[in-house]
Amino acid sequence: MVDRTAPHATAPLRIGNASGFYGDRYAAWQEMLDGGELDVLTGDYLAELTMLVLGRDRERDPALGYARTFLRQMEGCLGAAQDRGVRIVTNAGGVNPAGLASAIGSLADRLGLRLRIGYVEGDAVDRPDALTANAYLGAFGIAACLDAGADVVVTGRVTDASLAVGPAIAHFGWGRHDWDALAGATVAGHLIECGAQVTGGNFSFFTELPDGGRRPGFPIAELHGDGTSVITKHPGTGGAVTVETVTAQLLYEIDGPAYLGPDVVTRLDTVLVAPDGPDRVRVTGARGGPPPDTLKVAVNRLGGFRNSMTFVLCGSAVPEKAALVREQIEAAVGPEGLEFVLARTDRPDATETETASALLHVHLRDGDRTRTGRAFSAAAVELALASYPGCTLTTLPGDATPFGVFTAEAVPQDEVPHVAVLPSGERVTVAPPETRGWQPEAAPPPSPSVDASRTPSGRRGPLGEVVGARSGDKGSDATLGVWARTDATWDWLRGWLTVPRLAELLPEVDPSTVQRHELPNLRAVGFVLRGLLAPGVAASTRFDPQAKALGELLRSRVVKLPGGSEGGR
Repeated sequence: MVDRTAPHATAPLRIGNASGFYGDRYAAWQEMLDGGELDVLTGDYLAELTMLVLGRDRERDPALGYARTFLRQMEGCLGAAQDRGVRIVTNAGGVNPAGLASAIGSLADRLGLRLRIGYVEGDAVDRPDALTANAYLGAFGIAACLDAGADVVVTGRVTDASLAVGPAIAHFGWGRHDWDALAGATVAGHLIECGAQVTGGNFSFFTELPDGGRRPGFPIAELHGDGTSVITKHPGTGGAVTVETVTAQLLYEIDGPAYLGPDVVTRLDTVLVAPDGPDRVRVTGARGGPPPDTLKVAVNRLGGFRNSMTFVLCGSAVPEKAALVREQIEAAVGPEGLEFVLARTDRPDATETETASALLHVHLRDGDRTRTGRAFSAAAVELALASYPGCTLTTLPGDATPFGVFTAEAVPQDEVPHVAVLPSGERVTVAPPETRGWQPEAAPPPSPSVDASRTPSGRRGPLGEVVGARSGDKGSDATLGVWARTDATWDWLRGWLTVPRLAELLPEVDPSTVQRHELPNLRAVGFVLRGLLAPGVAASTRFDPQAKALGELLRSRVVKLPGGSEGGR
């Protein structure tokens, strides 16, 4: 292990990211290695649903449970990374980090490479009734492997930001109480963890990007010893890095100004973002404090089986047609576990079948695979000549598929054995932080009422003309961040977009479940919509199960815009 009292590097650390999820751009690893100078290249593969998928892989074959795509990507990249002195850190180990570390070792041997490989384990938590249960570990296990000379570090479930924080700890020699530096690195890690989302991907104003958002490059964080950073990308790659693309990602899937992590609580309301040149944004001001006593535990349990069929209802009497289908399906398979969702995609007096049609989605969830399988889908198909006029379906009969139910639990940090397995094979226990005890703050004050001076006096138009948004999921909750493009719009937005107003614009939202917070430095309002996505993405039958489109739905609503609004900056 490295002596943490010894001098450490002071030069900035360039950390790139080449994957934001399991299934991200396959060529990104090679693109990042070929595109310019890097010190570390990270890859994030894990999400709540991914852990369920990997858990089922391991159930079929105990040797699996990791992201096999990563192993294939490394076939052409390990040699280039070693030649260029780029260290690789990834959570692609999933529920079997030791298995992936071993597979990488075998691959390196086959390629004639001498690689030092470390991995982090201990995140698995015993829950006898669960398929997977994993605590979100911190960054010091990654740092221990890098301190010991690892060229590649594989982890299981660590926080996404830890993939960047760990290399920074090893590079700068930070200790457990360097909370502001750790907080700054956490912000940088959060910004690059989702890959191209910070360089123009999924950006509200994508038409303003130089390439129209066609192929955004992957991001780089230039981290400094005080925790400040510059977010950038390789020259010549697509997309853009601007204050707004960075703001959008900073708002992604956060549930308040206090960003809880296993190593530090980061105060997002202290963060400042400012331009630092073309495709460069400087991120400063992050303040940190002691982490909580507990770690978040992501638990996936098998919830049963599900199946879906979709009917096309064309022309008039759509509600009556939907009611007939409901009566017929319930009579065929019984009402328990059925869900009927009528999407009124039809338009009045339409001239084409598609625009004249509504869609009736019929979902069935049950513990009985036989009932949810062919018995259900065949019952739907049998209505083709015996139901409403014009009866047709967009789905073929099929078997049921298993689904999982996600829950978030907590476990004391002292009860989780965080272990770094060094390249030598030595197993090092990573002690939890000595200073802990973050406590939730008092409930935020009620949403501001609309001041008469802020009442819009301009024309009506889509809200998205003057604000951007980004939304997503955290278990059964949806998160929604909305930012203003100008100071004047921010002065209006913070008083106008209250919880009741949000519920008015998005009728599916129950205002009693919504938490609202402000991030004035970002000119942003954030919302957490508790339970909107219950019972979680793996079991959801929602049209948008991860709330990815919720922000764009809000931006599409036509409202009375603030007087003098021109859109843009």
